[in-house]
Amino acid sequence: MRGMSEKLIAGAVLVALIAAFAYFTNPTVQERRALEQVRLKGGSERDNRPVGEIDLVRLYPDIVLRLGPTDTKTVALTFDDGPDMQYTPQVLDVLRDKGVKATFFLIGNRVEEYPDVAKRIVQEGHLVGNHTYSHPEIMKAGGELLKRELALTEQALAKIGATGSGLFRPPYGAISPNLVEEAAALGYRVAMWSVDSLDWRGLPKDMVVAKVMEMMSPGAVVLQHSSGGPGEDLSGSVQALPEIIDTLREQGYRFVRLDEMFPAVPASNPQ
Repeated sequence: MRGMSEKLIAGAVLVALIAAFAYFTNPTVQERRALEQVRLKGGSERDNRPVGEIDLVRLYPDIVLRLGPTDTKTVALTFDDGPDMQYTPQVLDVLRDKGVKATFFLIGNRVEEYPDVAKRIVQEGHLVGNHTYSHPEIMKAGGELLKRELALTEQALAKIGATGSGLFRPPYGAISPNLVEEAAALGYRVAMWSVDSLDWRGLPKDMVVAKVMEMMSPGAVVLQHSSGGPGEDLSGSVQALPEIIDTLREQGYRFVRLDEMFPAVPASNPQ
């Protein structure tokens, strides 16, 4: 009886090993795993998006950046949560074809995971900002976590040739007076936005275009995403981008990076 049981166990193990081998060597599975984004530590934008934004621009006008000069028709396109191998290259293709320079707020561990895509962002003339290393819920942590997250990201950015822009965008757009002051003490300005495309909701192209255009004004800072959490669909955002660019140009807008929209405020380099 014992010999029979051992044979049954051995057979079950063999079947499991064969199944595992077939799963991980299946081309479709490998392809899917290659495209899967590095997970956001704080969860997806859908689950953690703040209900409302505290407007701290009035209290910290030289630190919290939300809307540029309103006397000229300039607009800054910004993209969060990259890089990845799926959406970021598509966004870069559109920007290249349209001759537009933008600002990308990159996550440190994704820069390490996809360095070639991150290097392409820099090489094609876009500005890079710090979006933390692991995209945590930074409001629930102390200043030491913020300092560590920003420092690790700066190290990753330095390896791909991105000099410190001194711009920090908090995960989920969650800010408070304490967070602003802690970021400023580290030499950063906090880059927010005036136009939210809501692309993180997986909206189709037409809805993304509509959201951007209905909130558009001179000096606008537009939020879109060049990556997201696993399973998030940003195809509508990518498809909307050419129309957004063309429509704004027809209306007389000029596209700028954030360092062009907001003149540099003297500050120490990010540490």
